[in-house]
Amino acid sequence: MHFVKIRHNWDKLKSMLSFQLKLVLSEYPEAKMTTDQQNASLGETYSDLVKRLDEELHSFNEGPPFTLQRICEILLTARSIYPNLSKLALALEKNLLVTSTLTVCTNPYPQMMRNPEPEKASEEAQPRSDPIQNGVEPVVGDRDEVMTEVEEADIEDMTIDMDAFQEMVGSSEANSTVAGNS
Repeated sequence: MHFVKIRHNWDKLKSMLSFQLKLVLSEYPEAKMTTDQQNASLGETYSDLVKRLDEELHSFNEGPPFTLQRICEILLTARSIYPNLSKLALALEKNLLVTSTLTVCTNPYPQMMRNPEPEKASEEAQPRSDPIQNGVEPVVGDRDEVMTEVEEADIEDMTIDMDAFQEMVGSSEANSTVAGNS
C-alpha cells in the first residue's frame, strides 16, 4: 500500500472539491430534468444525488480519501469520460466510499536551500531533486528502490559537456558523410 502525506489544508481543499463537484454535476442534462424524469434516470432526484455525494466528500474529517487523485481526475474530465450523470455518480461514489485517508502533514513547507559556496552561486541553478512534489510527500520507507538509486546518484556524473558532445556528434557526422561520398 502506498502511503503519502498531503501538505495542503484539507478543509480548504475539501471546500474547493465540493464546489467543483456541484459545478460538474450541474453541467449534465439530468440536472435540468423534472423530478420524475430524474427519478427514472438516476433512481433519485438530482438534488438528492448532489447532497449525497457532497456529504460523502465532507465525511472525511481526518484527511482526504486515498482516492483523492482519482476524484480530481474524474471531476476534471467528467464530460469526456462519463456520457451521463448516473455513470459519473457511480464513479464518484466508488471513490468516495473508501475508508482509508491520506495523512495530513502539519510540518511547514520545505524552504528552498541556499547554496553556501560563493563560487557555485554564479553557475546556473540546477533543478532540485526533492521528494516533495505537488504538496504530497512520500512516507519514509515507501519509496521505489530504483528511484532511490537514481536520487542517490551524483547528478554531475550523469551530465555531459555540450562542447564534447558537439565534437563527438560533429566528428561522427563528418565520418558518415565521407563514407557516404566514397
